[in-house]
Amino acid sequence: MATIVMEKIGRVFITLQQIREVPRMLTEAAPSMPGTVRDIDVPYYFRERYIGTGYRPLDQNWRYYFLSLFQSHNETINVWTHLLAFLFFLARLGQLAKTIDFVNDPHSWPLLILILSSLTYSACSVIAHLLGGKSELCHYTFFYLDYVGVAQYQYGSAVVHFYYAVDEGLHRYMHGIFMPTAAILSCLSCLGCCYGKYCSRSVPPLGRKAFQVMPSALAFIWDSTPVAERLMSWSTASDDPALIYHFGQVAFFISCTLFFTFPLLERCFPGRCDFVGQSHQVFHVLLTCCTLCQIHVYHLDYVDRRKLYSRLHRSSDAALFVQLYVVTVVVCALIAAFMLRRAKRGLDCKSKSK
Repeated sequence: MATIVMEKIGRVFITLQQIREVPRMLTEAAPSMPGTVRDIDVPYYFRERYIGTGYRPLDQNWRYYFLSLFQSHNETINVWTHLLAFLFFLARLGQLAKTIDFVNDPHSWPLLILILSSLTYSACSVIAHLLGGKSELCHYTFFYLDYVGVAQYQYGSAVVHFYYAVDEGLHRYMHGIFMPTAAILSCLSCLGCCYGKYCSRSVPPLGRKAFQVMPSALAFIWDSTPVAERLMSWSTASDDPALIYHFGQVAFFISCTLFFTFPLLERCFPGRCDFVGQSHQVFHVLLTCCTLCQIHVYHLDYVDRRKLYSRLHRSSDAALFVQLYVVTVVVCALIAAFMLRRAKRGLDCKSKSK
């Protein structure tokens, strides 16, 4: 009996020793990370207006940037807002997959495109904000990837607007031109964002934002035409539960545009938004809310307006829109690759001139 007790005590003692070693093991696995630096210590086009500190130093190893997910810097909130958004969208897809046959029901494919495009843009955003600070080439590479994510999400929004929200009268005039035009505008949006980033050395911040915002605004106006017409029927369809969510998605998106374009909070509270409270962080939150509104409202429309959209759209239309989505993604990726090649050429010339 005494031997058994002593063995158990020995095991407990060994376990306690192992627990005491945990902090040392964690320290060795993740050594102390370099602190953040000021804006003067990073290239000009890495800097954000009115953000003076919190930048991560360049040219560290990859482990540093991955582990910076848990470090306080001026991109931490940007990373976590869209990382959580990705998990929300994934959970919503899991919920909807229990009641919707995404494989055999072609009328559900536009909704699936929306969710997949939402997962893609949030994942690309996380990668860009987490890893874009490693070097100048990584900055271009990952943010161009982010712009591809934004552009394909614009197409994902357009397809559900047209498929589920459109009314019979508008469909009669825009069928055949709406989605091809939406795809072209998505590609132009990707080009505008990439070119704005490419010109960031020579163009003032407001000019860069103009390159990025104008094509996206044009795409939003075109893509939202079915929603706008439907919202005009508020007085005659006040019992439609989806209308409030359509108002929500429009309001959230317009707010997104405002906070993306203008650094309102940083300008009003200089020096207080370096880590938390940046306009771009608010933009991330509002965009996530907009997307959640879209997923919810188009699930409602998928269920409640089936008779209408089944009459307006043939099942082959859904397959065509899926193919057009793939083409849009490929074209946007090619645009990003072309602009990245130009950016790399500029960086090579810069390094040779030193």
